[in-house]
Amino acid sequence: MPEKWNPWHGCVKISEGCRNCYVYRIDGYHDKDASAVYKTKDFYLPARRTRGGGYKIPPGETVWTCFTSDFLLEEADEWRKEAWELMRLRKDLYFFIITKRIHRLKNALPPDWGEGYDNVAIACTVENQEMADFRLPIYKNVPLKHKEIICAPLLGPINLRPYLGDWLDAVSVGGESCGNARPCDYNWVLDIRKQCVEKEIPFGFHQTGTYLLKDGKKYTIAKNMEHAQAKKAGINYK
Repeated sequence: MPEKWNPWHGCVKISEGCRNCYVYRIDGYHDKDASAVYKTKDFYLPARRTRGGGYKIPPGETVWTCFTSDFLLEEADEWRKEAWELMRLRKDLYFFIITKRIHRLKNALPPDWGEGYDNVAIACTVENQEMADFRLPIYKNVPLKHKEIICAPLLGPINLRPYLGDWLDAVSVGGESCGNARPCDYNWVLDIRKQCVEKEIPFGFHQTGTYLLKDGKKYTIAKNMEHAQAKKAGINYK
C-alpha cells in the first residue's frame, strides 16, 4: 500500500463532486468542522527519521499526498512552500496529488519547478462535462512531468476526446461512495474507456461506487467490494 502524507486537513467545497465529500462525512462522525483547515502533526513526515537514522518513509515509496484536503487550497497557501521543499528533499519518493483546483497551480509553483519535478504527479479530477471543459484546457497546459485525469465521482457522461493526447499518462474512473451516493452508469464508464482506447491512453476503472447502473438494473455494492468489483469488470486498458 502507498504511504499517506496529509500535511494539512480540512477543505472547502468547490463543485458538484464535493457534495458528498468523504472528509466531511468522516469529520462529521466526530463532530468536527471539515471546513476548518489546519496544519497537521504529520506535516514533516517525509523528513522524519527512525532511531537508526533512516527515513521513516523508505526510499522508493509512492506517497499519497494531501488526501484529506486539496493541495492547492487557498487556505493552505502559507504552508505550501515548505511542503514543496519537503518533496524536493525527498527526491527518492514519488508524491501523488489529486486536485480540483488545477486553475491555481501556476501561481502556486516553487521557483525551481521548471517543467515539473520528476517525483511529483498531480492528477486533475473531473466529475461531469462542465468541470471537464473548465479544468482540462488549463490542465493540458500546466507544466507537469506526470498527468492523469481522474473522472470521479463520475456523475454523468463525459466527452474527453477534445482533451486526450500523448500529454497524458492515464485516465481513471470511479463512482461515488457513500449512503447518499449518486448512481454511476456503467455505460458512462465504458464510453470513457472507448475514448481512451481510440487515443491509446491507459484507462483504469478503480471503483464502482455504492450504486452502479448496469443493464437496466441498479446494484448496491458493499464499500469493501467497490474496488474489487471494478477490477473484476476486466476493462482496464494498458
